[in-house]
Amino acid sequence: MGPEPIDPAGALARVGSDDDGAVVLFVGIVRNHAEGRSVSGMTYEAYTSMAASELAALASEAAERWQTDRIAVVHRTGALTLGEPSVAIALSTPHRAEGYEASRWIIEAIKERLPIWKHEHFVDGESRWVPGRTPPTPAAS
Repeated sequence: MGPEPIDPAGALARVGSDDDGAVVLFVGIVRNHAEGRSVSGMTYEAYTSMAASELAALASEAAERWQTDRIAVVHRTGALTLGEPSVAIALSTPHRAEGYEASRWIIEAIKERLPIWKHEHFVDGESRWVPGRTPPTPAAS
């Protein structure tokens, strides 16, 4: 969790095992469009300590549920350009079905549970927070 670029190959290297028959890698990238508008980039903001803790909890839950301890999950924060990875999930399981299922569960749990907010930047100069999650407003003092 942090501003450093994500290395998908590095995530893969952390999970491989001769015991397993499947290695699954999911990489989410910044795409060039959203709801019919051209996107120039994306900024991810997070409540970093809570998000890192929740990422670890998600990986632990997935490991228990799919009986594997070979899971790597990384999420990026900060300003990203088109095509840059924003999230990577790598895992190794005995069979492909479990691997795909676990990967899908992890990305959906990330979207639902992590305190991470996306700010889309459009080529026309406008920007907006992606609906569904907006950063909390600081309390008035």
